Amino acid sequence: MKMERARIQGKQDRQEERCMVRKENITAVEHLGGGKGTAYVHHIISKEEFLGHGRMYAKVVLPPGTSVGWHQHVHDTEPYYILKGQADFIDNDKSVTKVGPGDCCLIEVGQFHSLENNSDEDVEFMALIYNEKGFLYE
Repeated sequence: MKMERARIQGKQDRQEERCMVRKENITAVEHLGGGKGTAYVHHIISKEEFLGHGRMYAKVVLPPGTSVGWHQHVHDTEPYYILKGQADFIDNDKSVTKVGPGDCCLIEVGQFHSLENNSDEDVEFMALIYNEKGFLYE
């Protein structure tokens, strides 16, 4: 009986590992990309699930007064798709563009960027970091 329970538990554990539906995985990140405050990253897939082709696919929530800091993308690119709220997108040339729902911010390989929530409401956006052609993360 004990061996049967262990066999069933092992089977259930393997099924959970391969489950196609999973629960939320939210990480509070202080100073995301060197920014201000705490951002909340809702991971959709893990870096390992990219199989070396990228490192992040997530919904990011920036509460009022927080930001994604000024940082550069080396060997990868990152589009932001704004879902909710109003933010200031700081582009590679340091120009500032107001962005809101439906806007897509494209960050090319080698470029710098930042995103600031200077409003009174949360900003929510989708972020996808994937590699430039021919580059694989280990």
